[in-house]
Amino acid sequence: MLKKGLQLLFTILIIGNSTKLVAQETKLENGKEYILGSINVTGKNKYSEQTVVTFSGLEKGQKIQVPGEDISSAIKKLWKLGLFSDVNFYVNEIKGDSIFLELNLMESPKLSDIKILGIRKGKAEDLIKDTDLKKGKVVNENLITTTKNYIENKYKKDGFYNTKVIITTTPDSTETEVKMIVNINKGSKVKIKSIDFSGNSQITDAKLRRALKNTKQKNPLRIFKLSKFIKEKYNEDLASLIDKYKETGFRDARIVSDSITYDKEKNLLNIKINLEEGKKYYFGDIRFLGNTIYTDQQLSRVLGLKKGDVYNGVQLQKRIADNSSPDAEDITNLYQNNGYLFSSINPVEVKTVNDTIDFEIRITEGPIAYFNKITVVGNDKTNDHVIYRELKTKPGQKYSKEDLIRSVREIGQLGFFDPEAIRPDFKNVDAQAGTVDIEYNVVEKGASQIELQGGYGGGGFIGTLGLSFNNFSARNIFKKDSYKPLPMGDGQKMSLRLQGSSYFQTYSLSFSEPWFGGRKPVSFSTSLSHSKQFLYNYQTRDVTRNQSFNITSLSVGIAKQLNVPDDYFVLSQSVSFQYYDLNNYNTGLFTFGDGSSRNLAYTIGLSRNSKGINPIYPTYGSEFSVSGRFTLPYSLFNGVDYKNLGNLEEYKYKHTGASYTYTENGVTTIVNEGDYLEAIPSQSNPNPKKAGSIADAVADPSKVDQKRFNWLEYYKVKVKADWYTRIYDKLVLRSLGEFGFMGAYNQDRGLVPFERFYLGGDGLANFALDGRETIQLRGYPNNSLSSVDGGTIYNKFSLELRYPITLKQAATIYGLAFLEGGAAFNDFKQYNPFNLQRSAGFGLRVFMPAFGLLGIDFAHGFDAIPGETSKSGWQTHFIIGQQF
Repeated sequence: MLKKGLQLLFTILIIGNSTKLVAQETKLENGKEYILGSINVTGKNKYSEQTVVTFSGLEKGQKIQVPGEDISSAIKKLWKLGLFSDVNFYVNEIKGDSIFLELNLMESPKLSDIKILGIRKGKAEDLIKDTDLKKGKVVNENLITTTKNYIENKYKKDGFYNTKVIITTTPDSTETEVKMIVNINKGSKVKIKSIDFSGNSQITDAKLRRALKNTKQKNPLRIFKLSKFIKEKYNEDLASLIDKYKETGFRDARIVSDSITYDKEKNLLNIKINLEEGKKYYFGDIRFLGNTIYTDQQLSRVLGLKKGDVYNGVQLQKRIADNSSPDAEDITNLYQNNGYLFSSINPVEVKTVNDTIDFEIRITEGPIAYFNKITVVGNDKTNDHVIYRELKTKPGQKYSKEDLIRSVREIGQLGFFDPEAIRPDFKNVDAQAGTVDIEYNVVEKGASQIELQGGYGGGGFIGTLGLSFNNFSARNIFKKDSYKPLPMGDGQKMSLRLQGSSYFQTYSLSFSEPWFGGRKPVSFSTSLSHSKQFLYNYQTRDVTRNQSFNITSLSVGIAKQLNVPDDYFVLSQSVSFQYYDLNNYNTGLFTFGDGSSRNLAYTIGLSRNSKGINPIYPTYGSEFSVSGRFTLPYSLFNGVDYKNLGNLEEYKYKHTGASYTYTENGVTTIVNEGDYLEAIPSQSNPNPKKAGSIADAVADPSKVDQKRFNWLEYYKVKVKADWYTRIYDKLVLRSLGEFGFMGAYNQDRGLVPFERFYLGGDGLANFALDGRETIQLRGYPNNSLSSVDGGTIYNKFSLELRYPITLKQAATIYGLAFLEGGAAFNDFKQYNPFNLQRSAGFGLRVFMPAFGLLGIDFAHGFDAIPGETSKSGWQTHFIIGQQF
């Protein structure tokens, strides 16, 4: 205690959060005001004297009491900076009314190194990032305490309820830095041995345990929900328990008591919950008050509840406002989708008689709201117009929650942003003016991908280099400053792919513009590719370079978003041309080894895609598509009699001495002795030859196919339906059905050997050059469920259960389990949609923005491959680049 008249020297020491006052004699008058002459800053401190004094809030010339509030306030300000471990004030000198102080500081040490013990290296690195323990950070008591609490709470949430964390610091070689060691002892997970109920007679223990979504007792058969105990989740589950009763009419149900006992030796918990159920209630009269926009009948249809129904408080709340589903069909969304942002709907119990409850649904409609300013933040690479053109919310437009949710989906479907981080924020909500500003927050992710791989396939080594730029900007291609490393930001897609081995090469380039012309959602796409394959002997692995098969392809397409039946529909059209060139390539694909064939086709498709929000891991919605691919019916107008093509009777000729004449399609030709006549073989004369003075008709089967397949003639129809259903949380069921059929206009001409369906395996096209479509059916070798020449009909059905491991921007990882079946047929006479090759299995998918989708599947085929007797058994499939 300071006394008037004593000569005192005071020192205030700040250590941690405690304050200590030490006094020695000097001339100080208690309660007297002094004029601050100066403050001399001393001690271990790198900051300038002026900076420290400014931080303290003290100024030269101000009046202060020593000790007093001014000194205490200065100490608190300096301490709050978190930069100092000691703060000491001394009185150096008193001259009349002036006082001269010394401020002695001890700067807190900086972190030079950190080690985390007790967990794996990868986990330790993540923990360092989460706690922001980087070099140079100030180390004080607050940092140590908050770090310790964070780590302990983190592991408690994972079920390690007995986690202990010890943090020690040791001085480094310099006096201003320290090393930190964090020792983590997680201990064993605290698990729940049993959950017992008492007082329940209307709902069984088993159903009540299922109502506890995140608190489960030990069960070795459970995979997705373990029996760990988390206090916060347990409290949420107690509320879910009461909701379970409210769903079945027991409005007055309550938890009388609950107890948790801990067996420390076995590290197990026992939970006991005592319930009071009450009686069962029913809905009585339900009246609507305050509604002018919608009639009582319209609101009753949305509410879906009527007098006499068993009381269901949970369902009532969901029909008023379902917080678990932003696009639910409830009364709140009915109003908000029509502009009534400021509306409120409240159900009120007005009368209870015996077991019947009457309700009033009280509605305040409020004014209509309109969107005012629409902005986007966070798009550092993508140009604003690429996002704005996708938005369904426009300035001046009537507010609609449905349009807001749809806009979030459309941004996510672009693939340029982290779909889990898209957030629309309400700004400047003005009820009087009836306006609201919306700010969409986005986080950019890598939009370009590189595919670099090598492996064995088709009997040899195959190398692939693929580059995909999914946010390309063609208009800036001649601007030098735009190359970072390439012009980006306009939402266009360009990809380049090179694939080759010792016996084949494929080069392809494609480009697409999703808003052709920039004003309407009309997509333009084009692609060019060239493939060359040499004759390859799979046994000797010899390549014959003078025997080759080349394909050059060009396609141009356009797709338009429709407004009818709704704007999820897209009508697409394209024209493609392939030129097949065979040079001494006799492999059985055609009967001719030298020649060419052409494929000019028109494709039209109608699709509806409502999957959202994440295109890699959609949790709801569906995708339906039907498409037709058609060539011209050349056989109707080219004058070729395909029925008799290959029959020698088509040719009429007679001997005329040393020469003869023959007539084909009404044209008579004179052939002189020794001339070479290319004719068609017959059963009676399969190999006619030139001999003597009379030239017989010379047979060449290759000329038949050269004539038959000069221009390919066919049509192809495909149907696909794909559903995504959320089962629980982010556990999603994918249901898929596919059908494809290939036909011929002229049965005499027959089906072409290209464009066939090949079913089975991983579904990757690999190096095939014949235009085939490969369809995935896991559990069987690639292409093993179709005939050698490919099928003309196929169907496939699949059920796939998916659960995410992480949906972070850096990587999307999810596990899956599946059941599927399918079959391929050569014609409709064989077609049986229920005669399927079946399989089941499990797998993993990893999507990284820079490399695309990677995965592995382990599948068991339950049926035999056609032509074999034993079942396919276990197969391993590697998935590279195959989406969804």
